[in-house]
Amino acid sequence: MAAYEWFPRPRNYALEISSLEVATTVTTSHPLKAITVTEVKKVGDKKDVGKTTTQQTFVDPLSMSDPLSSGISTQFEGTDPLSMMMKGDSLNSGKASRSDSLKNPKLDEIDGSDILSDTFEPWSLKKSGILAKYTTSEKLSITTSFLSPSDQEKVVIKTQTQSQPTGTVSDKVKNRLEQLDDFEEGSVKEMLNLSQQDYVKRIDELNQALINAWESDHRVKALKIAIQCSKLLADVSVIPFYPSKFVLITDILDTFGRLVYDRLLDKAQTSLPGSSRPHRLAANFTSDEVPEAAKETCRNWFFKIASIRELIPRLYVEAALLKSYNFLNTGEYTDALKRLSLMARGIGDPLVAVYARCYLCRVGILVAPKFRDHIPVCFEDFITTFPQVQGDIVQNIMAMQKLEMPQYLTLFSPALDWILQCLAHSASEKLLNQTLDKCKEQCNNALMINSIMSAFQPQYIANRALIFTEMIRDCEGTGLPKHLLHRTLGLCLVVAETPEDQRLAVLNEVWKAVVKLKNGSDYISCAEVWIEYVVKYCGKREINTFLGDIIKHMTPDRAYEDFYPQLQSIVCKILAHQHDFSLLFSLEKFLPFVDMFQRESIKVEVCKCILESFNKHQTTPINDPVVINAMMFLGKVMHDSIDALTLDDEKRAIGYLLCGFIRLVQFGRDFEQQLSFYVESRSYFSNLDAVLVILIHSVNNLAVETRKVVKGNHSSKTAAFVRACAAYCFITIPSLQSVFSQLQLYLLCGQVALLNQCYSQGDAFFKAAISLVPEVPKTFDGDSKSRSSEPFLLEFLYNFVATLLVTPDNPEMGVMYLLRGLLNVLQDYTWEPNSDARILVYTRVLAVLSAAFQEEFPYHIDKVDSNDSMYGHDPKFLSEVKLMANTLIAEILSHLKSISTPENAKRQSSLILEVTSALLTTCDLSQTSIATLIANLWGLALKNGQADVKVLKKLQDYAKTKAASGVSGFQALLPKLTINT
Repeated sequence: MAAYEWFPRPRNYALEISSLEVATTVTTSHPLKAITVTEVKKVGDKKDVGKTTTQQTFVDPLSMSDPLSSGISTQFEGTDPLSMMMKGDSLNSGKASRSDSLKNPKLDEIDGSDILSDTFEPWSLKKSGILAKYTTSEKLSITTSFLSPSDQEKVVIKTQTQSQPTGTVSDKVKNRLEQLDDFEEGSVKEMLNLSQQDYVKRIDELNQALINAWESDHRVKALKIAIQCSKLLADVSVIPFYPSKFVLITDILDTFGRLVYDRLLDKAQTSLPGSSRPHRLAANFTSDEVPEAAKETCRNWFFKIASIRELIPRLYVEAALLKSYNFLNTGEYTDALKRLSLMARGIGDPLVAVYARCYLCRVGILVAPKFRDHIPVCFEDFITTFPQVQGDIVQNIMAMQKLEMPQYLTLFSPALDWILQCLAHSASEKLLNQTLDKCKEQCNNALMINSIMSAFQPQYIANRALIFTEMIRDCEGTGLPKHLLHRTLGLCLVVAETPEDQRLAVLNEVWKAVVKLKNGSDYISCAEVWIEYVVKYCGKREINTFLGDIIKHMTPDRAYEDFYPQLQSIVCKILAHQHDFSLLFSLEKFLPFVDMFQRESIKVEVCKCILESFNKHQTTPINDPVVINAMMFLGKVMHDSIDALTLDDEKRAIGYLLCGFIRLVQFGRDFEQQLSFYVESRSYFSNLDAVLVILIHSVNNLAVETRKVVKGNHSSKTAAFVRACAAYCFITIPSLQSVFSQLQLYLLCGQVALLNQCYSQGDAFFKAAISLVPEVPKTFDGDSKSRSSEPFLLEFLYNFVATLLVTPDNPEMGVMYLLRGLLNVLQDYTWEPNSDARILVYTRVLAVLSAAFQEEFPYHIDKVDSNDSMYGHDPKFLSEVKLMANTLIAEILSHLKSISTPENAKRQSSLILEVTSALLTTCDLSQTSIATLIANLWGLALKNGQADVKVLKKLQDYAKTKAASGVSGFQALLPKLTINT
């Protein structure tokens, strides 16, 4: 090995760069870019003869190769087995698919969905809120004949006795109809003392019993279940639970209605004359398309319902089947709705009656969304009968159940809200005026006003904001508390534009009443809504006053501890409308308001909300000390919440917010003030690596900006400043927990120090990086699994040795002492087993030594004298460089010899090609020893037949190019660089 001696080739870097330049051509298209196709069509209309229309479409070239794309899939129609199965299912949907569809809560909302606008809130969204709000701890009861264990499978029904004459048709019909209403003694049982949970469970069992009876072809049993369920709606023994009971029972009725409708559809499809296969009616079919047999079945159902003797079950069950009227006569359900709305007048209890009307409106808006004649009737009937709540019967019921009037009236809200929503949907302001007039004349109470404000468009309410404040002030004292009305009014006004001349008057009128509230819950429910109105329409003084009033109400007895969610919502609503943070933090009461969040977790969330808004809406740099100090305080709260148990995701989120804030603070040319801010930030946020990293980058950027200002010619003041920046970074980097981050930042900071002619600081950074290499862990956690750190270390070392080329030597430390120190560390570093990383680094060092051997280096740092200028191609310097290179070659050859076993043949060949590539591109091949070394390595790479032919080909082409250019040594070496095929 001693026979091989390193001789670098003299290089002309400028000539090499120019020879690598490739001619470029401008392209007008890209294979991945959407293609614009212009299609010219002639308009066929006589009026437009001679005119053409141009249509541009965009075609994705990638989609053209996709056989499943929408444009091409039609070619394969019928060949996809999954598609065929789906088509078969749609044509032959049976009982199983129908029973599955019963579990879809929105199935009853398909009809009319194209007519109702997005502002119409469907019933499915209201149900969960009703069930959650209207609960009870009282014991409930169910009267039924289908849940008792002994009677679940057999139901006692009346049959004809032997004494009856041979049945005539009329007798049979009469007997069958009696089965729907009458049960023998003991067949109907009342289940008592049910808890709310048990009651809901029993109702679900009834629903399943109905489905099971239907699928078992027990149609009468299913109807009887529906009748018995609807009878439960006449029971007001536990009034507070009635709205939830209505939701549960009507779900069963909806299921029954869908079953009957689907049954009639099947009947119509199988009854079509002359059809060889089932053909389902279209969604918008007319009664003329329905066969007579299906119509007869439909009539039979309505005859059964008409025979129900009690009003409430007859009304509910017919309403559930309302859609089936389309089989008899298209549009007949409109007459049925009118009739049923008049039938509801026979219900004596006002609560039961309003929910019956609610169900009629709910079914009607789905079946006949364009028909609205029954809705005003239902609403006016409610207004007319509302005084019944003051009657003796209702008062006695309330007294027996120990219910107060306000609580009783809240039970009307879901039903009344729905009726008014149906009435107000797509309505004009004229209808609102008429409704208000009727309300003032007959029913000026809080319940009605609240429902009107909830139902009509918010803009209509905002246009009459003063009128509603007066109505709220003058409405009857009984009923809903007025603070609920103020809250509802506020909800309308914050989403609409209140007329400018009414804004302040409305706020004064409302807040005059709200400020008197003593109950903290009532007060904060209004304040949470009206703060958005104040921020939206009022100025700094009003916002500050509003916040001060909230603090005044929430501070006594630490009441704020019970209302953290509402207070947090207030902060979010302020930030949603107020993006001027200079104004926000100048408010005297804002930070005291934030201080009310005493629970650490809640306070951290509030601080995060503020910083998120700041990072999102603060688009320009800031230097306002008030804002900076406030944000520093909030950031410190978040930072101090971090402990050993804090999740990494939480740390990342907080670090991201603080980094965004730090980037936005800019003091312009006042670099010293900027550095002071970074020093303060480091003391505040020292436990977050992400923040420390951004601070180091910011300080480096500050040093670079300083250099730009002085154009690289530092004065004593600016030189001292950039040295201070370097000192800041040098002190901060060891605080980082990640060794990888430390290594990268040491290198970066050293490069910035050299750029500013801070030689001793640059040396210090590089020395610290070299001393840190042995501490690099063998693995690191990434993508939820452990990964080797060797690729990262290799990339770092490649960049590091390239930087050391232009780093001037300290005259007191010897030739390329930093590179020597790095090589010594790498020699002792424990690499992974079977790793060639150290040799790969040596190949890069050989390239650096080759560049260092040149009279002029290929790159320099501006105004920094590198070793080519300092040593001036001194022979002693060159001999030191050559000695280092020879030592590396000896290490490389020794390593190649150590892996010359057959099992390492492929690994050895790959590594030899790396070394050969480095020698070919950097060494003087006119020297016999180098040429012989390359030839021997080439032969060794081919020895086991494991070398990558593509790499061999590239190296051979490189040698040919150099030989053709007349580079010394390549012509003689080229015949030895053969490739065995």
